[in-house]
Amino acid sequence: MRFSYFTHQRLNVGPLVNSTTYVNKHSLSENRANFHQWLVGFTDGDGSFSVVKQNNKWSLIFKIGQSTYNLRVLQFIKKQLGAGNIYVEKGTKMADFRIRDLNTINTILIPIFEEYPLLTTKFYNYEKFKNAYVILSNSTLSKIEKDKLLNELSLSIVPSDYISPAWKIVNNTVSNYETASRIMTKGWLIGFTEAEGSFYLVNKTCTRIVHGFEITQKLDKIVLMSIKYLLHINTNVSTKKAGYYSIATTNSRAIENIINYYHNTMKGMKSAEFKIWNRSYKKHKGDYLALEKIRNNVRIMKNYPHVVLNKKKE
Repeated sequence: MRFSYFTHQRLNVGPLVNSTTYVNKHSLSENRANFHQWLVGFTDGDGSFSVVKQNNKWSLIFKIGQSTYNLRVLQFIKKQLGAGNIYVEKGTKMADFRIRDLNTINTILIPIFEEYPLLTTKFYNYEKFKNAYVILSNSTLSKIEKDKLLNELSLSIVPSDYISPAWKIVNNTVSNYETASRIMTKGWLIGFTEAEGSFYLVNKTCTRIVHGFEITQKLDKIVLMSIKYLLHINTNVSTKKAGYYSIATTNSRAIENIINYYHNTMKGMKSAEFKIWNRSYKKHKGDYLALEKIRNNVRIMKNYPHVVLNKKKE
């Protein structure tokens, strides 16, 4: 039995705001549309939608997980939504932001993901999550009927060739900047990069360190194809292992495009990493010793963020 969400149902997945729309870290806080697109991108990277049965009771959980190193991005999300809770796992370096309240899911979460659709296979899990909400909130169904429907729903698995319906308006094909920009907004890409992107320094030879950028994604090759075109990266999307794809570059022209695209945009610790990476490119490109020292400092910052941040305040 199929359910259609009846309160915020999106009848057609249409084109979003063009990806060239101006977005910066201030507009992510002040402009609701920019924040919502950023949140959907971040969720496509590190979020999850779960339908869980525990102690004979069903619940829905929206969760975004991060290392405690990046706790501030979870605090930003909580503040912007005005809902949810942050949990730090005892004895680990992991934390997550969660929303479980059905009314909050209905009035805050679902409207966002209906207006700005997920671009990865997480759209499938979101649809299950949304349909589970319909079942749980249906007062005409008995507990036995709800259990039966939710059990059936929870058994459904995303097909290996699944593509988010958001891509239908370009016939599930992206071949240039124009088709990519019809679907993928700048706000979405900033959020996705904060979750999945890597700005790094890598040895080309034993005496040469270069700047690199990479995003890896399980399934969803079309997402990385779009990122390739939006960031003007000439290298092709590669297959890393079964079901995993990557777009990566160390090309100087592409790195400069990436620097311009992400300048003054991000909210979490990726913002600090990007600033260091950007500054080192402009000031120390080609200087092996300087870049090696910067790379080591970034590694220390990731392992001991509070030590580094305290030093900056002195």
